[in-house]
Amino acid sequence: MMELPMENKEITFLLADDHSIVRHGMAIMIDEIAPNAIVHHTSSLQEVVEQVKSKGIEILIIDAHFPNGNSLHILPDIKAANPDVKILIFSGLEEHLYALKFINAGANGYLSKLSEEEEVKHAVISMIEKGEYISTVSQNLLLQFANNPNSINPLHHLTKRELQIAEMYAEGLGNLEIANQLDVKQNTVSTIKKNIFDKLKIENLVELIDLIKTHHTL
Repeated sequence: MMELPMENKEITFLLADDHSIVRHGMAIMIDEIAPNAIVHHTSSLQEVVEQVKSKGIEILIIDAHFPNGNSLHILPDIKAANPDVKILIFSGLEEHLYALKFINAGANGYLSKLSEEEEVKHAVISMIEKGEYISTVSQNLLLQFANNPNSINPLHHLTKRELQIAEMYAEGLGNLEIANQLDVKQNTVSTIKKNIFDKLKIENLVELIDLIKTHHTL
């Protein structure tokens, strides 16, 4: 059977993101690629599984984090609702820190929101044609993971003391409180904090808290 031209394909998408501008931007790009596609929207993480199940979603493009939860934890429910659905994570979170965790949990690809328009278009086309999108970064991470399964969790790069302090920061404690609890100097805590940031390639506490939330169960 001859393959239909992409512009004639009737594919059903669900765009799940709490920012409407992101969903509408992606919808415009999908319309350029596959004008006959049906595109549903949701800003609620809680609605995703139900829509995947009830609307025959073929491709789900979903953010990694919502104000009320982490989409990582509902990936098994999404796949249970529709084992054939293809999932592309479209996130502002650093790909080298998060992509493997989502791919190993059932996602079919990970795309950074910092990507150029051409890469976003390439990712959507790849999801339509192949059912997956594996960027160069993700491909390298998968190879690295095959050789070292611990590489999926960047927190494994931290020492026990660094991980302890990282978790204390995630709980909302400041340098002085951490120093008092551990009976060390405040300068020592500051130095360890710098080491944590360098090892994880992050720049602020918001990124650290995200990492702890995503990977602490591993």
